[in-house]
Amino acid sequence: MIKIDEHVRLKHYNTFGIDATARYFCQITNEDQFKSLLQTDLYRNEKVLILGGGSNILFTRDFDGLVIKTDIKGIHIVHESDGIVNIKAMSGEMWHELVIHCVNHQWGGIQNLSLIPGTVGAAPIQNIGAYGVEVKEVVKEITGIDRLTGDEKTFQNKECEFGYRESIFKHKLKDLFFVSSVTLTLTKKNHPINTNYGAIKDTLKEMNITEPTLKSISDAVIHIRKSKLPDPIHVGNAGSFFKNPTISYLHYQSLLKIFSNIPGYHSVNQEVKVPAGWLIEQCGWKGKRLNDIGVHAQQALVIVNYGNGNGNEILELAMKIISSVKEKFNIVLTPEVNII
Repeated sequence: MIKIDEHVRLKHYNTFGIDATARYFCQITNEDQFKSLLQTDLYRNEKVLILGGGSNILFTRDFDGLVIKTDIKGIHIVHESDGIVNIKAMSGEMWHELVIHCVNHQWGGIQNLSLIPGTVGAAPIQNIGAYGVEVKEVVKEITGIDRLTGDEKTFQNKECEFGYRESIFKHKLKDLFFVSSVTLTLTKKNHPINTNYGAIKDTLKEMNITEPTLKSISDAVIHIRKSKLPDPIHVGNAGSFFKNPTISYLHYQSLLKIFSNIPGYHSVNQEVKVPAGWLIEQCGWKGKRLNDIGVHAQQALVIVNYGNGNGNEILELAMKIISSVKEKFNIVLTPEVNII
């Protein structure tokens, strides 16, 4: 029997620290519990929100429905050969803890994704990425539970339709499947060493490391993220609030004539990705505080809750930022955070 609580405060279940309330709330620790929950009148008749680490969500109001907190845990080897290992991680595992587990076992592929908050189940939905690596590069398959029938289905990598911070689970299959586990293909030797991002190169140099290992890269990324990003335990935030926008090559060239130092990274289809943090900073938002909310002083991509800010105040600030960037650069920023 699954315990259902009523009128549960969600302040400690979201990294923004927004004091919203769930009408109904339960925690699941295995897949069978979720399947049983699907058969209840409560699930069928109420709005449902599945909550992982709460690190990519902004509550702008109470949730008048059922919040399901997933705490399904477990990491084990599915298959391994001389050069690779396939590991299956359950959706309730914390992503960073999985990264450290893999680094400690000398399994390579996700070391650049150290210290990203959230759960394993949310990682492929969002196709998390950092420092030149995206999780889609190592996902072998995803197992999900059909939220209508309770049937299990496995999605191979290509079926997930991964894109920049995108997947099929955010679009065609949004709210139709519950991701229960993720299987990754990692290396046991000849590891992919990606230190192309200047920040990693500079940090490794400061650490006097000339031949990077999985651990040294992970340590470097952790150091960089801690120096730039606020710890949600102390300052409420959801990491990067906006996606880095992609614009046409012609648009980028026209901006270069006005802003000669605008950074840009060539993408596919003659498009250029522009750092959203740079755009926001140029509009004067970096470090700006409005009562109990603001933009982080070290990283303009991060909107923070200094204590008692509410979701609507944060959303209002985000919309002001979007408006100013549009006016100055004719670029429309898109939130990366899910707004409830």
